[in-house]
Amino acid sequence: MRKAALLWLAIAFAGGAAGPAAARSPVVVELYTSQGCSSCAGSGQVIADLADKPHVLALTFGVDYWDYLGWRDTFAKPEFVERQRAYMSRFALREVYTPQLVVDGRLQAAALPADKAEKLVRDAARAPHDPPDIAFSGTSRVAVGTGRAPRGGADVWLVRYDPHDQSVAVKSGETRGQTVVEHNVVRQLVRLGGWAGRPKSYRIPPAEADGLDTVVIVQGAHGGRIIAAKGD
Repeated sequence: MRKAALLWLAIAFAGGAAGPAAARSPVVVELYTSQGCSSCAGSGQVIADLADKPHVLALTFGVDYWDYLGWRDTFAKPEFVERQRAYMSRFALREVYTPQLVVDGRLQAAALPADKAEKLVRDAARAPHDPPDIAFSGTSRVAVGTGRAPRGGADVWLVRYDPHDQSVAVKSGETRGQTVVEHNVVRQLVRLGGWAGRPKSYRIPPAEADGLDTVVIVQGAHGGRIIAAKGD
């Protein structure tokens, strides 16, 4: 089994350096939001607008720490809050908040106004990038090639999200009576393993639901900068 995995790695990255597909990785924009957060109105449209831009991967993560206000967010998961708390430590913030944008793990700000979000994306796109190649083998495995790993190593994350708009009618709490529209809602987040700069293969777990898009993100450990991202 190990020999087969090594053979596949050799084929996937034959020729040494990564090919043209690895030359540019999308800017990853993460929105942390809650359906019960009255300040989050409009942040979904920010993500929709960014998602339409080339070379941008925009994702929405629902969080549950506002559920006590009276509405239980229908897409929130504890692992999403854990990811946001890693960013809180990385950016030396006093607390988590919504709506928050995190761009490429490098920059963060409140999601509104929209022009601020666009500036963050432009700034992140100008940062130096030298991503390792990411190669999928069907739906069961993915490999990350050779590259420069950050100090402390990196994590390889599997993200599955719904590419269709989601409309949620809120029936209680601060946003009662509103219909919240969310875009590219993350439904599954799994850490596949660590990466230290050498080629490595990872098993991909089954999807938790049908119709989800898959992306693999290579990111500095504990909420560090995003090094590479690629969809299947």
